[in-house]
Amino acid sequence: MKSKLSILVLLILISSSSFSQEKSKRELRKEQKEKEKVEKEKQTEALIEAKSFMFIAKRAFPTGARSIDLTGNNYFVKFESNLIESVLPFFGRAFAGAGFGNDNGMRFKGEPKPFKINKGKKNYEIEAVVEDNNDTYNLTLTVSFQGSASLIITSNNRSSISYQGQLEPIKME
Repeated sequence: MKSKLSILVLLILISSSSFSQEKSKRELRKEQKEKEKVEKEKQTEALIEAKSFMFIAKRAFPTGARSIDLTGNNYFVKFESNLIESVLPFFGRAFAGAGFGNDNGMRFKGEPKPFKINKGKKNYEIEAVVEDNNDTYNLTLTVSFQGSASLIITSNNRSSISYQGQLEPIKME
């Protein structure tokens, strides 16, 4: 009887030690995720403070239509303090300036006037206006502290369109 009791106590000790090891593995994974989150927040903050970053579009949301997957295509908006360059597709209604076969999408380049950055409790909001020869574009970029972002572009000659994507450092060409 005594040996059965000692074996039972030994089994209980072994199983409890394995549970405590499993818990520490979970804690390590949780700590690693928290470190990655803090690092991503620091990177996003540095990009926005420098006013030099790229919005990489992953999905387009045309007004009154289904969303469109843009993954794998090289669609972006490059934000710099003195220049914004957009290479995005456009899906929606054009009121003027985009005749049949003449639509280049939301492609424009110009100096932002103004370029405002507001930091909220949960995200950054960036507003800019870019004028080119054909149109005026109002850009509103909302960026989470982890770097995911949504961009809304309104213009005088087209219906508004929004995009979802990610903030990244500018890639050197």
